[in-house]
Amino acid sequence: MPEASVAAQLYTVRDFTKTSADIVSSLKRVSQIGYRAIQCSGLGPIDPTELKTVADGEGLEICATHVGYDRLRDETDAVVDEHRIWECDYVAIGSLPKGYREDGATGYERFAKEASGVARRLSDAGLTFGYHNHSFELERFGDRTALQILIEESDAEVFQFEIDVYWIQHGGGDPAAWLRKVNGRADVIHVKDLAMEGRDQLFAEVGEGNLNWPSILEAAREAGTRWYAVEQDRCQRDPFESLAISYRNLQEMGLS
Repeated sequence: MPEASVAAQLYTVRDFTKTSADIVSSLKRVSQIGYRAIQCSGLGPIDPTELKTVADGEGLEICATHVGYDRLRDETDAVVDEHRIWECDYVAIGSLPKGYREDGATGYERFAKEASGVARRLSDAGLTFGYHNHSFELERFGDRTALQILIEESDAEVFQFEIDVYWIQHGGGDPAAWLRKVNGRADVIHVKDLAMEGRDQLFAEVGEGNLNWPSILEAAREAGTRWYAVEQDRCQRDPFESLAISYRNLQEMGLS
Protein backbone atom coordinates (compact mmCIF):
# COMPACT_ATOMS: atom_id res chain seq x y z
CA MET A 1 0.00 0.00 0.00
CA PRO A 2 1.21 3.56 -0.67
CA GLU A 3 2.29 5.72 2.24
CA ALA A 4 -0.80 7.93 1.93
CA SER A 5 -3.94 7.53 -0.16
CA VAL A 6 -7.10 9.32 -1.22
CA ALA A 7 -10.51 7.89 -0.31
CA ALA A 8 -14.05 8.87 -1.24
CA GLN A 9 -16.26 9.70 1.75
CA LEU A 10 -19.58 8.21 0.66
CA TYR A 11 -21.54 10.80 2.63
CA THR A 12 -20.87 12.98 -0.42
CA VAL A 13 -23.15 10.75 -2.50
CA ARG A 14 -25.61 9.81 0.27
CA ASP A 15 -28.59 10.59 -1.97
CA PHE A 16 -27.39 7.79 -4.25
CA THR A 17 -26.80 5.11 -1.59
CA LYS A 18 -30.25 4.68 -0.07
CA THR A 19 -30.73 1.03 -1.13
CA SER A 20 -28.40 -1.90 -1.68
CA ALA A 21 -28.89 -1.54 -5.45
CA ASP A 22 -27.99 2.16 -5.19
CA ILE A 23 -24.87 1.27 -3.24
CA VAL A 24 -23.76 -1.23 -5.87
CA SER A 25 -24.21 1.37 -8.62
CA SER A 26 -22.52 4.15 -6.66
CA LEU A 27 -19.45 2.08 -5.73
CA LYS A 28 -18.99 1.26 -9.40
CA ARG A 29 -19.09 4.97 -10.27
CA VAL A 30 -16.66 5.84 -7.49
CA SER A 31 -14.27 3.15 -8.71
CA GLN A 32 -14.54 4.37 -12.29
CA ILE A 33 -13.40 7.84 -11.15
CA GLY A 34 -10.19 6.23 -9.94
CA TYR A 35 -10.69 5.92 -6.20
CA ARG A 36 -9.35 2.76 -4.59
CA ALA A 37 -10.70 3.35 -1.09
CA ILE A 38 -13.93 4.52 0.54
CA GLN A 39 -15.16 5.74 3.89
CA CYS A 40 -18.63 4.39 4.61
CA SER A 41 -21.09 6.95 5.94
CA GLY A 42 -24.70 7.77 5.14
CA LEU A 43 -25.42 4.39 3.56
CA GLY A 44 -28.84 2.82 3.43
CA PRO A 45 -29.37 -0.72 4.75
CA ILE A 46 -27.04 -3.35 3.35
CA ASP A 47 -25.69 -6.58 4.80
CA PRO A 48 -22.07 -6.10 5.96
CA THR A 49 -20.87 -9.14 4.01
CA GLU A 50 -22.61 -7.94 0.85
CA LEU A 51 -21.01 -4.51 1.22
CA LYS A 52 -17.57 -6.11 1.52
CA THR A 53 -18.23 -8.28 -1.54
CA VAL A 54 -19.35 -5.29 -3.62
CA ALA A 55 -16.42 -3.16 -2.53
CA ASP A 56 -13.92 -5.93 -3.28
CA GLY A 57 -15.50 -6.42 -6.68
CA GLU A 58 -14.89 -2.78 -7.53
CA GLY A 59 -11.34 -2.81 -6.14
CA LEU A 60 -12.30 -0.55 -3.24
CA GLU A 61 -10.82 -0.83 0.24
CA ILE A 62 -13.12 0.15 3.10
CA CYS A 63 -10.54 2.22 4.94
CA ALA A 64 -12.81 3.99 7.44
CA THR A 65 -16.39 4.39 8.62
CA HIS A 66 -18.67 6.71 10.55
CA VAL A 67 -20.76 5.05 13.26
CA GLY A 68 -23.04 6.68 15.83
CA TYR A 69 -21.49 7.17 19.26
CA ASP A 70 -24.34 5.38 21.06
CA ARG A 71 -23.76 2.29 18.96
CA LEU A 72 -20.00 2.37 19.53
CA ARG A 73 -20.63 2.59 23.26
CA ASP A 74 -23.52 0.15 23.59
CA GLU A 75 -22.94 -2.33 20.74
CA THR A 76 -19.16 -2.42 20.69
CA ASP A 77 -18.86 -6.14 19.91
CA ALA A 78 -21.23 -5.89 16.93
CA VAL A 79 -19.33 -2.89 15.56
CA VAL A 80 -16.05 -4.74 15.91
CA ASP A 81 -17.47 -7.80 14.13
CA GLU A 82 -18.65 -5.66 11.20
CA HIS A 83 -15.28 -3.96 10.86
CA ARG A 84 -13.52 -7.32 10.86
CA ILE A 85 -15.73 -8.40 7.97
CA TRP A 86 -14.71 -5.22 6.14
CA GLU A 87 -11.03 -5.54 7.14
CA CYS A 88 -11.35 -1.95 8.32
CA ASP A 89 -9.60 -0.78 11.48
CA TYR A 90 -10.75 2.85 11.68
CA VAL A 91 -14.12 4.07 12.97
CA ALA A 92 -15.10 7.66 13.71
CA ILE A 93 -18.14 9.51 14.97
CA GLY A 94 -19.52 12.27 12.78
CA SER A 95 -20.09 14.89 15.49
CA LEU A 96 -20.35 15.52 19.21
CA PRO A 97 -23.28 13.51 20.64
CA LYS A 98 -26.24 15.39 22.10
CA GLY A 99 -26.09 16.23 25.77
CA TYR A 100 -22.48 17.36 26.00
CA ARG A 101 -22.35 20.67 24.15
CA GLU A 102 -24.95 22.32 26.37
CA ASP A 103 -22.63 22.12 29.39
CA GLY A 104 -19.85 24.15 27.80
CA ALA A 105 -16.29 23.30 28.79
CA THR A 106 -17.48 20.80 31.40
CA GLY A 107 -19.44 18.89 28.76
CA TYR A 108 -16.44 18.64 26.44
CA GLU A 109 -14.24 17.48 29.30
CA ARG A 110 -16.81 14.85 30.26
CA PHE A 111 -17.13 13.62 26.69
CA ALA A 112 -13.34 13.42 26.23
CA LYS A 113 -13.03 11.17 29.26
CA GLU A 114 -16.10 9.02 28.57
CA ALA A 115 -15.29 8.58 24.88
CA SER A 116 -11.72 7.67 25.76
CA GLY A 117 -13.14 4.67 27.61
CA VAL A 118 -15.08 3.64 24.50
CA ALA A 119 -11.98 4.24 22.37
CA ARG A 120 -9.94 2.02 24.71
CA ARG A 121 -12.40 -0.85 24.28
CA LEU A 122 -12.26 -0.43 20.52
CA SER A 123 -8.47 -0.28 20.61
CA ASP A 124 -8.31 -3.50 22.61
CA ALA A 125 -10.29 -5.10 19.75
CA GLY A 126 -7.95 -3.72 17.09
CA LEU A 127 -9.91 -0.63 15.99
CA THR A 128 -8.93 3.03 16.05
CA PHE A 129 -11.46 5.64 17.23
CA GLY A 130 -11.68 9.06 15.59
CA TYR A 131 -13.61 12.26 16.31
CA HIS A 132 -14.79 14.34 13.33
CA ASN A 133 -14.95 18.07 13.99
CA HIS A 134 -17.16 20.83 12.68
CA SER A 135 -16.62 24.54 13.36
CA PHE A 136 -18.50 24.80 16.66
CA GLU A 137 -15.57 23.13 18.43
CA LEU A 138 -13.61 26.34 17.89
CA GLU A 139 -15.83 28.17 20.38
CA ARG A 140 -13.68 29.47 23.22
CA PHE A 141 -14.16 28.67 26.88
CA GLY A 142 -11.67 30.84 28.73
CA ASP A 143 -8.25 30.31 27.21
CA ARG A 144 -9.11 27.07 25.39
CA THR A 145 -11.32 26.16 22.46
CA ALA A 146 -13.58 23.15 22.75
CA LEU A 147 -11.35 21.30 20.31
CA GLN A 148 -8.31 22.01 22.45
CA ILE A 149 -10.20 20.65 25.46
CA LEU A 150 -10.98 17.45 23.56
CA ILE A 151 -7.35 17.08 22.52
CA GLU A 152 -5.94 17.69 25.98
CA GLU A 153 -8.50 15.78 28.04
CA SER A 154 -8.77 12.64 25.89
CA ASP A 155 -6.48 9.60 25.95
CA ALA A 156 -3.86 10.29 23.28
CA GLU A 157 -3.08 6.59 22.94
CA VAL A 158 -6.54 5.64 21.67
CA PHE A 159 -8.46 8.83 20.78
CA GLN A 160 -7.75 10.24 17.31
CA PHE A 161 -9.06 13.28 15.45
CA GLU A 162 -10.55 13.17 11.97
CA ILE A 163 -9.69 16.79 11.25
CA ASP A 164 -12.05 18.33 8.69
CA VAL A 165 -10.04 21.12 7.11
CA TYR A 166 -13.08 22.96 5.75
CA TRP A 167 -14.76 23.20 9.13
CA ILE A 168 -11.55 24.34 10.81
CA GLN A 169 -11.28 27.18 8.28
CA HIS A 170 -15.01 27.89 8.65
CA GLY A 171 -14.48 28.39 12.38
CA GLY A 172 -11.64 30.85 11.84
CA GLY A 173 -8.86 28.36 12.49
CA ASP A 174 -5.74 27.39 10.54
CA PRO A 175 -6.14 23.79 9.33
CA ALA A 176 -2.38 23.22 9.17
CA ALA A 177 -1.91 24.47 12.72
CA TRP A 178 -4.62 22.17 14.05
CA LEU A 179 -3.19 19.19 12.19
CA ARG A 180 0.08 19.84 13.96
CA LYS A 181 -1.75 19.92 17.31
CA VAL A 182 -2.88 16.33 16.70
CA ASN A 183 0.44 15.02 15.41
CA GLY A 184 0.29 11.24 15.43
CA ARG A 185 -3.46 11.28 16.11
CA ALA A 186 -4.81 11.98 12.62
CA ASP A 187 -4.71 8.78 10.59
CA VAL A 188 -7.71 9.98 8.57
CA ILE A 189 -8.64 13.56 7.68
CA HIS A 190 -11.46 15.07 5.64
CA VAL A 191 -10.55 17.23 2.68
CA LYS A 192 -12.85 19.67 0.93
CA ASP A 193 -12.48 23.32 -0.04
CA LEU A 194 -14.15 26.57 0.93
CA ALA A 195 -15.25 29.03 -1.74
CA MET A 196 -17.04 32.35 -1.54
CA GLU A 197 -20.13 33.57 -3.40
CA GLY A 198 -20.62 37.15 -2.31
CA ARG A 199 -20.63 36.86 1.46
CA ASP A 200 -21.73 33.23 1.46
CA GLN A 201 -19.33 30.39 2.21
CA LEU A 202 -19.74 27.38 -0.07
CA PHE A 203 -18.43 23.83 0.00
CA ALA A 204 -16.14 23.35 -2.97
CA GLU A 205 -14.04 20.65 -4.56
CA VAL A 206 -10.45 20.36 -3.33
CA GLY A 207 -8.36 22.95 -5.14
CA GLU A 208 -11.37 24.93 -6.35
CA GLY A 209 -11.64 27.24 -3.33
CA ASN A 210 -9.42 29.28 -1.04
CA LEU A 211 -7.77 26.82 1.34
CA ASN A 212 -3.98 26.74 1.49
CA TRP A 213 -3.39 23.22 0.23
CA PRO A 214 0.43 23.21 0.19
CA SER A 215 0.37 24.14 3.89
CA ILE A 216 -2.39 21.65 4.74
CA LEU A 217 -0.77 18.72 2.94
CA GLU A 218 2.62 19.44 4.47
CA ALA A 219 1.09 19.51 7.95
CA ALA A 220 -0.86 16.30 7.26
CA ARG A 221 2.33 14.54 6.19
CA GLU A 222 4.04 15.72 9.37
CA ALA A 223 1.06 14.49 11.43
CA GLY A 224 1.30 11.03 9.88
CA THR A 225 -2.02 11.15 8.02
CA ARG A 226 -2.67 7.93 6.17
CA TRP A 227 -6.00 8.62 4.44
CA TYR A 228 -7.27 11.81 2.80
CA ALA A 229 -11.04 11.29 2.63
CA VAL A 230 -12.76 13.54 0.09
CA GLU A 231 -16.05 14.76 1.51
CA GLN A 232 -18.32 17.50 0.22
CA ASP A 233 -21.36 18.12 2.40
CA ARG A 234 -23.19 19.97 -0.35
CA CYS A 235 -22.22 20.08 -4.01
CA GLN A 236 -22.89 22.78 -6.59
CA ARG A 237 -22.97 20.11 -9.33
CA ASP A 238 -23.43 16.35 -9.62
CA PRO A 239 -21.74 14.85 -6.50
CA PHE A 240 -19.88 12.25 -8.55
CA GLU A 241 -18.48 15.01 -10.73
CA SER A 242 -17.40 16.82 -7.56
CA LEU A 243 -15.65 13.67 -6.34
CA ALA A 244 -13.90 13.41 -9.70
CA ILE A 245 -12.70 17.02 -9.65
CA SER A 246 -11.31 16.65 -6.13
CA TYR A 247 -9.63 13.38 -7.08
CA ARG A 248 -7.93 14.88 -10.14
CA ASN A 249 -6.78 17.94 -8.20
CA LEU A 250 -5.35 15.83 -5.39
CA GLN A 251 -3.50 13.75 -7.94
CA GLU A 252 -1.96 16.95 -9.30
CA MET A 253 -0.95 17.80 -5.72
CA GLY A 254 0.95 14.51 -5.49
CA LEU A 255 -1.62 12.22 -3.85
CA SER A 256 -3.22 9.13 -5.34
